[in-house]
Amino acid sequence: MHHGLLPHQDPYLIRFEAWIDDKLRPLPAEVAKPVEHFAKWHHLRRIRAMATPDKPAQRPVHSAKQEITETIKFLDWLWQTHQRTAASCAQQDVDTWLTTGPTTRKAIRTFFIFAKKTGTNMRVEIGHYTAKSRPALPQEQRLAWLKELLTGTSESGPYRVAGVLLLLYAQPLVRVAALRIDAVSINDTTGAIRISFGTHPVPVPQPFAELLNQYLRNRPNLRTASPGDSQWLFPGTRAGQHLHPNTIMDRLRSLGLDLLGARNAALDEHLSVTPPPLVADALGYSYQVAFLHADAAGDAWSRYVDQRTEPRMNRGTRFSTEAEIGREEP
Repeated sequence: MHHGLLPHQDPYLIRFEAWIDDKLRPLPAEVAKPVEHFAKWHHLRRIRAMATPDKPAQRPVHSAKQEITETIKFLDWLWQTHQRTAASCAQQDVDTWLTTGPTTRKAIRTFFIFAKKTGTNMRVEIGHYTAKSRPALPQEQRLAWLKELLTGTSESGPYRVAGVLLLLYAQPLVRVAALRIDAVSINDTTGAIRISFGTHPVPVPQPFAELLNQYLRNRPNLRTASPGDSQWLFPGTRAGQHLHPNTIMDRLRSLGLDLLGARNAALDEHLSVTPPPLVADALGYSYQVAFLHADAAGDAWSRYVDQRTEPRMNRGTRFSTEAEIGREEP
């Protein structure tokens, strides 16, 4: 398969199909039937359509598993406690379930959107969930972590580079793990490095440029990538696969880095100097997410109204990384 002799089969998708069957097997029919319909006709069909060799299904599979698991918990409780099904579920049942447990229960919202579309249940409404807390590293801590990963010896090359991509460019580690080497471009004349996360490449300032350049020349696990070099920026130990994002997360967490706080702090910094649509284009976020984040951070840009249909980061817009990465701690 890795050598192109067989049709592409996404390993995450294959395991997801087996996972669905395993989840359904012990359930009573009253619970299993609507869950199977939701899992296979909403999630599985959608993920099959979007999975490609260049776009593995790991992220959508992870999200789908969370929604399916929470749906099973709710429908099983509904049947065991009230002898009601997805079709006979009332608004009060959902309200009771959501207000007497953890916020992860909100993940059943997608199921009821699907149930309304398919005519299974037209009565239940669940609004969007907004987190009450929003962790973010203080800027001095973020700069200290950047300094440690850029110049320290607490971790090896792949995890230092991945950590800087999180702290400097607010990149989710699931996305970082799946970056390809062609996302990085080096100017033959000037040696300047740029990296692409969204619609156009963004500059890589020193000293990160030097660290990234050294890493590109000495990527690990290339012995597993044949024929030729792996096209993943972070090659994994299995041929043709990138480093697992959970491995990166565990290594950085073991250092004491707050991953969500680091990403929020990086986005805060960019949004403090650049309008949300430009940040979204540069970092690969949707405009909606960028505006919501700016609003949550209480930033003035949340009131920015962009009049253009396709905003671009122009040459006059200075990306905040260029100034902050060289900044020393007070």
